[in-house]
Amino acid sequence: MNPVENILKDFQVIILDGALATELERRGCNINDSLWSAKILGENPKIIEDVHYDYFMSGADCAITSSYQATICGFMEKGFKEDEAIELIKLSVKVAKRARDRFWKNPSNRMNRPKPLIAGSIGPYGAYLADGSEYIGHYNIGEKELIEFHRPRMKLLLEEGVDILACETIPSLVEAKAILKLLKEFPSVYAWISFSAKDQLNISDGTPIAECARYLDSYDKVAALGVNCTPPKYIDSLIEQILKNSTKPIVVYPNSGEEYDSITRTWYGDSSSETFSCSAKSWFDKGARLIGGCCRTNPEDIKLTCKVLKNNLSN
Repeated sequence: MNPVENILKDFQVIILDGALATELERRGCNINDSLWSAKILGENPKIIEDVHYDYFMSGADCAITSSYQATICGFMEKGFKEDEAIELIKLSVKVAKRARDRFWKNPSNRMNRPKPLIAGSIGPYGAYLADGSEYIGHYNIGEKELIEFHRPRMKLLLEEGVDILACETIPSLVEAKAILKLLKEFPSVYAWISFSAKDQLNISDGTPIAECARYLDSYDKVAALGVNCTPPKYIDSLIEQILKNSTKPIVVYPNSGEEYDSITRTWYGDSSSETFSCSAKSWFDKGARLIGGCCRTNPEDIKLTCKVLKNNLSN
């Protein structure tokens, strides 16, 4: 059964979690590494579990696993053996499930909300390269190579029992098409496809989001489509473009609003939970039905977003 459809038949919105990597960094973890947040799977998986748990407590109906940058080849390049790399990818699902089990066993946490989903994160090929190409999408490899790259992690996440795949920060329609072909090998699985965007109309490689939405609309196993890891100022327009070209539920989880300087590797600019949650209300009104946060968002952002959206829907 389509897990997104299953929840949306009873609830008007699915609240996603917020940032994992930058939240881990805020809690003292060093993620300055090509493995990024996946590095912490091998160092302190309990803190990842705690972040998931805090997002559930803040109102999140879904935890996205710490496998965005977790690949067998990426771990092996850091000195892990193949079997160790496999176990670490599986661990990303296990810690998310532990957090959900810990949260859900308290009956008071079950009131007026669905049992949270575990979404297995499938980051783009460019995330493995760790050279910024995930925000450009030009890899100089073809569809066959992309399928071969994504297959092992996808298989492991599904074997470990994720509820849905979060194919996220996808910078090109070419890579999305490769993922769609790969999904045919797993007939019982559903996924959302979430692109990164460079402006109010186009995804990162310059393809119009409208074209992406039209293409993905015919795929039954695509449970939702949308954008993430994108400045909030572009989201309203992107939602409008998707809505005109697809009947799929729309998923959005943009960055906090701060800007990232890739030279100094620092964030700058202002953001606040109040501003983010007010924007989330606009995204819902425009048509988004899965709403959360990406880089630099935190549990407080999700808590206030949940409060604003759920209060609005109950009135």
